[in-house]
Amino acid sequence: MHRLSDHYKANVALLDRTLRVQESFDLTKRTLPVGNGGDELTLYAVNGFTDAESMQRLLLKLLTLPSLSFDEGEGRGRAERGRTEAEHFLAAAVPSMDSEITDDPSVMLRAVLSGSALILGTTFHTYAVVVDTRTYPSRPPQEPQDDRVMKGARDGFVEALVQNTALIRRRIRDPRLTMERHTVGSLSQSDVILCYLDGKADPDYVRALGERLDHIRTDTLVMGHQSLIECLIRRKWYNPFPKVRTTGRPDTAAAQVAEGSVLLLVDNSPEVLILPTTIFDFLQETNDFYFPPLTGGYLRLVRHIVFFLTLFLTPAWYLATLYPSSVPEWLSFVLPDEAGKLPIIAQLLLVEFLIDGLRLASMNTPDMLSNSLSVVGGLILGDFAVEIGWLIPEVILYMAFVAIANFTQRSYQLGYAFKFLRLILLVLTAFFRIYGFFIGIFVIFLLLVTNKTVNGRRNYLYPLVPLRLSALRTILLRTLKPTGEEKR
Repeated sequence: MHRLSDHYKANVALLDRTLRVQESFDLTKRTLPVGNGGDELTLYAVNGFTDAESMQRLLLKLLTLPSLSFDEGEGRGRAERGRTEAEHFLAAAVPSMDSEITDDPSVMLRAVLSGSALILGTTFHTYAVVVDTRTYPSRPPQEPQDDRVMKGARDGFVEALVQNTALIRRRIRDPRLTMERHTVGSLSQSDVILCYLDGKADPDYVRALGERLDHIRTDTLVMGHQSLIECLIRRKWYNPFPKVRTTGRPDTAAAQVAEGSVLLLVDNSPEVLILPTTIFDFLQETNDFYFPPLTGGYLRLVRHIVFFLTLFLTPAWYLATLYPSSVPEWLSFVLPDEAGKLPIIAQLLLVEFLIDGLRLASMNTPDMLSNSLSVVGGLILGDFAVEIGWLIPEVILYMAFVAIANFTQRSYQLGYAFKFLRLILLVLTAFFRIYGFFIGIFVIFLLLVTNKTVNGRRNYLYPLVPLRLSALRTILLRTLKPTGEEKR
């Protein structure tokens, strides 16, 4: 849009064309006469984004104005006089703390489309007044379904950005807590908040991250935080490990900020990005911190062991079936009595795909039927597969353990990363036997080492690479430390 001119009527016509007021039913325009001297105001707003009570107070105040001519200076230029008139109008007529004067067309358009009210006046010339009257439709804060706790707070982030920042400030009442706003997306103009605690977060990292946000070239962030992740990190398709941790819990986000992490909050997204991230961060759970250190440490240790078993259990068992003579006598019970009609590797791969098929069917089934469908469907399919000889009971047992144990941590991305790596291990073991098994382990380690995070200075395996024993002990075991000192 071109800059405003000194002519009020021309500016109104320009805004009408640019905002397409006649074509869009939800874009409202209101013209108000002011006093008896011929002055006039025009307001633009989006119906559904503006708070009705705030708009009503504003309109009542504007209708009582005697005139728009506040400045009597004759020696000033028209542009300077227009700004002065707008400043006087703002001080005398706008009962809102969050308002500003601008002559930037991009600021005007973004303000209106974000929910603010834009006011043009006959005496403002090239300037306009922006009044924040925003209110967004949103659900009440509630506990995230994928990160529930037995004790502790039950609130969670929502799709409204202002509510999310307030949930964090409620927990960190420190003036050093900084919320920088950036705009991403040429079409969506999405608000992205860079949240950090000054003095705790790495200033160079904060500055670099802010510059990356300002230089993102994309049309929209239609998928919220996921779209932002893909803009920040150019993912290599062959590396399945997640690079950014997300959370829907304000208590977790606040604890991370207190420890020096940086948050990214995206409008319309109930998930907050936590940066920088290592693989060990995905194995942390909020429940660990609501229990005493002994209980929390035990639960964390069990989670680590069980989850890593999901990666190696079925490949190691399949390798044992290839070398039955090498299995010790006391472990001979793990070997199957019969192989079934299908090769064991085919059975394992078949069940891997069937589990995902049942999961997809459960996701697309109405809530009242989803649990019964997944449980009953799994039982029926497993029972018939064993009866007709397609599968053997051992395959059903180990794959059932893997499917259930995968839920010991909340990151679906990490769960599927382990699934893909488990499939690679199985296929390599089937082709190259014991050599393939160790080649697969080397490939997994290579993918971990070469995985790039948003913060290139911290390795994805930190604090294992480089080795930091104190930090590694804190991550693996729940120790008794004040909040803000433990790496959550």
